Amino acid sequence: MDQYRQSGGPRAQTMHVSGSQMTKRLPEAATISFIAGLIGADISASRSPALHEAEGAAQGLRYVYKLVDINGLGGDPAVLPQILQAMELTGFAGTNVTYPCKQAVLAYLDELSPEAAAIGAVNTVVFAEGRRIGHNTDAWGFAESFRRGLPAASTGTIVQIGAGGAGSAVGYAALDLGAKALRLFDVDGARAALLAARLNGRGLGRVETVSDLASALRDADGVINATPIGMLGHPGLPLDPSCLRPDAWVADLVYFPLQTELLSAARARGCRTLDGGRMAVLQAARAFKLFTRAEPDVERMLRHFTELNVLQPANG
Repeated sequence: MDQYRQSGGPRAQTMHVSGSQMTKRLPEAATISFIAGLIGADISASRSPALHEAEGAAQGLRYVYKLVDINGLGGDPAVLPQILQAMELTGFAGTNVTYPCKQAVLAYLDELSPEAAAIGAVNTVVFAEGRRIGHNTDAWGFAESFRRGLPAASTGTIVQIGAGGAGSAVGYAALDLGAKALRLFDVDGARAALLAARLNGRGLGRVETVSDLASALRDADGVINATPIGMLGHPGLPLDPSCLRPDAWVADLVYFPLQTELLSAARARGCRTLDGGRMAVLQAARAFKLFTRAEPDVERMLRHFTELNVLQPANG
């Protein structure tokens, strides 16, 4: 039995779910309907609806994926309880959650998967039998994207910029990828300290916070941007590119636009780079499986993402 541990919100209790239930493949002849969604800010350009709906159609499912942009509801994650309740009443199978709601949503869930509990952030919520179960597919998505996109890259010393919901998942993944030292920088030093304490609580002791980003970058093997800086609507650079070592690698979680100012500047310095596109697809594939219990074709979803970016390039 896969156990979902008690954690966080006022609705929290322990639940057990059969592994076979989570991986059951749908009968090919069945025509089943699903509604899922994405909650976040500035998400009108998200590729998620196209990715999810195309994979659903390829599997013979009636699959609808809706965007709920909190900017149209005041822009405050405090509206999450009303959104989640409306989704449940409407019959949603679940919802993805993105910036700035990945940690705020914790208070409104009943259970967390073990990984989500360890990370302290949720990007996928499944509605099941009147309960809300939080998952995190970001950590696996980043780790697998890194293995595919930056093979043999050194993970000795990594500087991570951003310690919010996405940063929590990616910091967790960076340690699993073998980082010997993970340096966290966030404009909110207290938030960085909380994440460092959580990650070091796994007994690894390899995480520290830094306040001087330029100095931290001086001998870093790699850099991860886990902030929204660079995405459409949030232009700019999270660091001074002159601080990057030419032999370092740079990963950006932003995928819209796919080629951010940071990645362009890093390549100009001679750095190897990793965009956020593959991570976006991989985390979506795992979320699709959680919503539908159907096995996604990851390679098909990656091809579709590439086609979307050819047909609808970002103007950012």
